[in-house]
Amino acid sequence: MENSHFNVAPETPIERTFVTYVEDKPGVLNRVASLFRRRNFNIESLTVGHTDQPGVSCMTIVTNVDEYTARRVEGNLYKLVNVLRVEEVTHVPTVMRDLALIKVRADAETRTQVLQICDVFRARVVDVTQDSLIIESTGTEDKIDGLVQVLTSFGIIELVRTGRVAMTRGPQSPTIHPEFVHARVPEDVVT
Repeated sequence: MENSHFNVAPETPIERTFVTYVEDKPGVLNRVASLFRRRNFNIESLTVGHTDQPGVSCMTIVTNVDEYTARRVEGNLYKLVNVLRVEEVTHVPTVMRDLALIKVRADAETRTQVLQICDVFRARVVDVTQDSLIIESTGTEDKIDGLVQVLTSFGIIELVRTGRVAMTRGPQSPTIHPEFVHARVPEDVVT
C-alpha cells in the first residue's frame, strides 16, 4: 500500500510579500536581515519606513519561497524580540507600489518623445537639464519595468528603485497597540 504523502510534488516557490511591524529601535533591521541570511532565504526587496504610530516602523519584505517556507519565515520573524506583527499579504487584497527614479538622455530632438512616454505611463519629470530628464514613476513592478524597457532605447543614464511597499485594502488596520511598543521600557527609565 502506497502512502500518498510521499508522492506529493514539492510546491513551486512564488514571490511572497510580508508586511512586518517592528519597534523603531536600532538593530532591528540587522536582526531581520540576519534571520534571512541564516535561513538562506533570499530577500528580493526590503523597504522600511515609519508608520502613523510613534515607535513603530513597517517593513515590507519580498521573498521567493513556497508555502511551507513562507510559514517558517513568518514564524521565525515572530521569534525576533522587536517584531510586533507579521502578515503575509500575497493572497490578500492589497495595494502594492514601487517607486523609481530614472535619469534618461533627452536632448532637443528626443525630449518630446520622452515626455509623451511619461504621460502614457503617468510618470512625472522631476528634473530637467539640457541633455537629460529625471523621471519619477510610482506603480506596480510591471508598470515600472515597462517604462524602463521603453526608455532604454533613449539611453538610461541611471536608475534607482525603492522596492515594494504594501498595504491591505479595506477599513481594518493592523492591531499594534502603543502598550506593546512601550511595554519593554524599564520602569526606572523616564519617558
